[in-house]
Amino acid sequence: MILDVDGVLVGSKEGYNWPLPNARVLETLKSLRQNGVVVSLCTGKGTFAIHEIVKLAHLNNVHIGDGGAVVTDILNQKIIEQHIIDTNHILTILDTLLSHNIYTELYTQDGYYILKSQIGDKTEKHKAILYREPNIVESLTEKAKDLAVVKIMPVADDETQKNVIISLFEQIKNTLTLQWGIHPTALPYQFGIITLQGISKRQAAITISKSTGIPLAEMLGVGDGMTDWTFMEICGYAGAMGNASQELKDHVALKNDHGYVGKTVDENGLLDILDHFGLRYL
Repeated sequence: MILDVDGVLVGSKEGYNWPLPNARVLETLKSLRQNGVVVSLCTGKGTFAIHEIVKLAHLNNVHIGDGGAVVTDILNQKIIEQHIIDTNHILTILDTLLSHNIYTELYTQDGYYILKSQIGDKTEKHKAILYREPNIVESLTEKAKDLAVVKIMPVADDETQKNVIISLFEQIKNTLTLQWGIHPTALPYQFGIITLQGISKRQAAITISKSTGIPLAEMLGVGDGMTDWTFMEICGYAGAMGNASQELKDHVALKNDHGYVGKTVDENGLLDILDHFGLRYL
C-alpha cells in the first residue's frame, strides 16, 4: 500500500494524531509490515520528515519523499531514486521568487534551507510539520551552488498569492514542474512543490512497483487531495479519507468495488479503509 501522510496518517489534534499519527494507526502499520505487507509512505514534504514515523512503525521498505523526487528505503539507508535539479534552473527560480518576496525553501534529501531574512511565522509552522529545524543562510542563491537540490518549495500566504506563484512559474518553468499541498495545522498557507518535470508521486509509485516486484494492480493507494490521485489512479485499489476533497472522493468512486471513502483522519479513517479491504487484521 502507498499512503499519503498529512491528512491521512497525521491530523491536527495535538497529542492524538499530531505531530505523530495516532498510536492505533502506528501499531496497525507495524503489524501489517510484520505480516509481509509493503507499507510505503508518500509525501510532498522533505523525505527526512517521515523518518520518525517510519522508525516507530518499523516500515523497513521503500518510501516516497519530496513529491516523488526521492524514493528511498529509509531504515536500510538505500536510495532507489533521487532527482536533482540543475543549478542554473534553481538560480532562475530563486531570482524570480525572491524578487517578488515569496517565502522559499530549498530541499536536499536530508535537510532544508531558508533565508535568514525570511524567518517568521511560516518558519515556525513548517519546522513543526517537518520535525526539523531549517538550515539558515544569508543567501540561498550562493548556497544552492553547493547543494544537491531535489525540491524548491515556495510557500503562499493564501489562494491569491498561490495564483501569483503559478503565474510566475509558468514564465520560467524550463524542465521543472509545480504541484501543491496543504497541511491542516498551517492553513491558509499553501506549499508549492517544484521538482524536475515528470517527477511526481505517480512516477514514484511506478518505481516502487518495479523495485518491489508488486504489480500496481495489487496496490492500495490512500490520500486526501487531488495531488494524491496521481498515484492512486494507477493503483488497483483506492481509499479516500472522509476529510478528502470532494473531487478526490468522486474519482475514487469511479473504481467501484475497488474504491472506498472512509472516515476522517481525526476518526482514524485509515483503519476504516483497511477494514473495508480486509487488510487490518492480516
